[in-house]
Amino acid sequence: MKYLTIILVFTLLFSCKMDTKAEPIKRVNENIESPLEKIDSIETTDIDIKENKSISIELKQKKLINKKDKKQELEALIIEKKYLKEKTDYTIDFTYPQLNEKLNARYVNFNEYINDYYLDITGTEADILENKLLCDSIALKTFKEHRLINYKVYNVNDALVSVVFYKENFYSGTLHPSYSFDCMNFDLNRGVFMTYEDFFLEGTEEEFTTLLNEEINNKIGKGELYYDCWELSIDDFSKSKNNFVLNETYIEYYFDDCVMCPSYTGSYSIKIPLVNLIAVIKKYELNPLVF
Repeated sequence: MKYLTIILVFTLLFSCKMDTKAEPIKRVNENIESPLEKIDSIETTDIDIKENKSISIELKQKKLINKKDKKQELEALIIEKKYLKEKTDYTIDFTYPQLNEKLNARYVNFNEYINDYYLDITGTEADILENKLLCDSIALKTFKEHRLINYKVYNVNDALVSVVFYKENFYSGTLHPSYSFDCMNFDLNRGVFMTYEDFFLEGTEEEFTTLLNEEINNKIGKGELYYDCWELSIDDFSKSKNNFVLNETYIEYYFDDCVMCPSYTGSYSIKIPLVNLIAVIKKYELNPLVF
């Protein structure tokens, strides 16, 4: 009987130790995430990222549209015109400036260029219709395309007017419109358009690209909305070297979507103070930037 009691005690002790070891294993198994749960988690994150980028694109575009310019101050000079054509499958909506020819007969040069060449309403309409014909999808053919042109205007010392045209192209099947830019600088005294070579020394494109990249890197370093932007190549700058507007204190360069920044962050433009450009400014009497 004595030996039987001892055997029972050892059996109970051994059983308790086994239970103690098994219990933590059970808790670990309960916390293991199944492969399906992991997939659901990843998919949800991707959706959130897409939604956040979509919101960022809309905010970036609204910031451009609401950007202040000099329209009110230049109301005697600028006559705003509109062209709107609503069709079943597309809309052409152009808002553009004309210069008041009563102030200077030479302003006709600006007005004729905008009307006869830049707006190209006939070409825009033909492009839309061609895209419709090339598309096989019934859904995309019935999608209404929207082509918009609008502008911001600035000036320098009453001698020059700077205009940036922004084109909003809402193509079939896209969630958001894309933006492209054209800038024009017009000498109000002589009645002629001015280009990069009229303001800056010949052969300074590489130096200017370096100055722009320094400004971009400064923005990235300050943690502003330029976190995914990148430096410009010399080719990028050469293609867009006339895409700038001017005012009394800085030059502002505009770049199409995905040239300087992705569509969901950063800005469409980058500013450089004129005092940083003294080494590349062309010093002659007709340059309004000489100071």
